Amino acid sequence: MAACNTTKLLNLISITFFFIAFFSTKTLAQCEEATNNACNNKSKALPLKLIGIATILITSIIGVCLPLITRSIPALSPDRSLFVIVKAFASGIILATGFMHVLPDSFDMLRSSCLADNPWHKFPFTGFVAMLSAIFTLMVDSMATSMYTKKNNSVFAEGGDQAAGRSGDHEMAVASSGHGHHHSHHHGAQKGPIGSQLLRYRVVAMVMELGIVVHSVVIGLGVGASNDICVIKPLIAALCFHQMFEGMGLGGCILQAEYKMMKKAMLVFFFSITTPFGIALGIGLAKTYKENSPSALITVGLLNASSAGLLIYMAMVDLLAADFMGPKLQGSIKLQLKAFSAVLLGAGGMSVMAKWA
Repeated sequence: MAACNTTKLLNLISITFFFIAFFSTKTLAQCEEATNNACNNKSKALPLKLIGIATILITSIIGVCLPLITRSIPALSPDRSLFVIVKAFASGIILATGFMHVLPDSFDMLRSSCLADNPWHKFPFTGFVAMLSAIFTLMVDSMATSMYTKKNNSVFAEGGDQAAGRSGDHEMAVASSGHGHHHSHHHGAQKGPIGSQLLRYRVVAMVMELGIVVHSVVIGLGVGASNDICVIKPLIAALCFHQMFEGMGLGGCILQAEYKMMKKAMLVFFFSITTPFGIALGIGLAKTYKENSPSALITVGLLNASSAGLLIYMAMVDLLAADFMGPKLQGSIKLQLKAFSAVLLGAGGMSVMAKWA
């Protein structure tokens, strides 16, 4: 229920952005596209895009499945220190993605000379939307946790009342039959309520999945629509690195959420397919989708700003703060230093990738 409501809210925001872009194009300046770029080569770009679809799909699957597959290895189980360090590294990747890739792209798009001076150059829309996105993510995070908790507790309470009623009827029957001996059989033992920490893991995994999906489609769309081979080559390599380690962070959250196999498979599938789908969509829309058109700049810029706010919030609050303030890391300064080093390594590596992507 909470995941469904979260999806509806994010879809509503995306639709709002598209309407803003559509109705704003009438007042925007037109932008001339560069026609003398020697790197623009449609015939050479298409094979590179197809290779990118295959390689990004494979690395995405490997990244998100790695924590799930290696759960049988004792050293990589969620309660071990190595898992915490690897998760911290992946969290640094996600944090740098928001700050170093998505946010600057949004600033560039919404400050483009292709857009009218008023209102796009008069107000910092990127920072404003990113701030609203972080607040919105906090709201969804809090409300989803509340709904999960209430639903879980109500189901457990109903089950407990029914079990108590059956137990009382059974005792009355035994008393009225005159038997003096008692049997302590536990018929249909009730499962206890899901722990609050597990509920948090499930909400985090679901909200993070939705944020990454939106961001990945936007990235893929840009790659698929571009015919600049000088940009596509390094971008595909950077995206493979990005998807691998971002997938590891998401896979760790999915593992801790303890979902059933079907839901795990669904989350893995949507994460793995979104960037390749975006590239394929960009290839299909290459003739009509223009990166420098006002509608594209506004739509993608606003979506990037919202994705940045979501990713930064999730990385800082739900991943890093939750782990570093948790009992495991608080109990060991040495483990904290290792985890901090892993965060800096992941964020640093992703920041270097900003040179090409």
